[in-house]
Amino acid sequence: MKRLRNGDIVGRISYNKDIFFIIKDITNKNNVILEGVFERIIADSDISDLELIDKKDIVKKQKELEGHLKLEENRNKTVVKTGRILHLDGDKKYSQKSIRYYSRMGINAIVKNIPEYKQPKIVYTLLQYYKPDILVVTGHDGMIKKGYGFYDLYNYRNSKYFVATVKEARRFDRYNNSDLAIFAGACQSYFEALISAGANFASSPARILIDILDPLIVATKLAITENYKYVSIEDLEDNLRDGTRGIGGIGANREKERFLNIKARF
Repeated sequence: MKRLRNGDIVGRISYNKDIFFIIKDITNKNNVILEGVFERIIADSDISDLELIDKKDIVKKQKELEGHLKLEENRNKTVVKTGRILHLDGDKKYSQKSIRYYSRMGINAIVKNIPEYKQPKIVYTLLQYYKPDILVVTGHDGMIKKGYGFYDLYNYRNSKYFVATVKEARRFDRYNNSDLAIFAGACQSYFEALISAGANFASSPARILIDILDPLIVATKLAITENYKYVSIEDLEDNLRDGTRGIGGIGANREKERFLNIKARF
């Protein structure tokens, strides 16, 4: 059996290898830090529970993703593209895929690869510089202890950074008289806290995995919709892999934001 190394694509045997992960780090105790290849999740596992994924299966999954991308392209071929996106992504690989996606869609987007923990520190400066209409804040996330602690911000690997970033973006709004439309979150993120912080759309109401394209689909819909038109979650759910279980929100338009007073327990 091949010795596992950083960068290998693996699946968890106990989960029937349902998610393809890339190995990010192997500790001395054989605990492995994993990041999703096609889903925005971060997890850990004992090395004994991991098995290499066959290259044919990886290629097949990649082709499925490309098919999804082409479907989105066809949906938007005749639409006039408007709205500028600033997209902060904690994953370098996903950042590059996002750039390609926006380019193929004809969307005006700036994508920055910034680790999740740095996003709150730099978002204000980037907003000042780029002055976008739409902000996307994403990367990897996941619940540390699954099945409980749903309303404990510190039971999520990166939700606290996404929440802090959204709050900084809304602080920018207040001081600059702007009206950002914001998407925030990744797999299993603390949805209620993100909405309470000021996001218009967020993941993940059902604490499930989200598709790599979900944040991009939301941002694109906002970008191609005329300023005066309101975009609701109902306008988006049919294009999202898991509908409103994966992504929820209060809706937005770029002309005048409408916020609901949604309380979250921390």
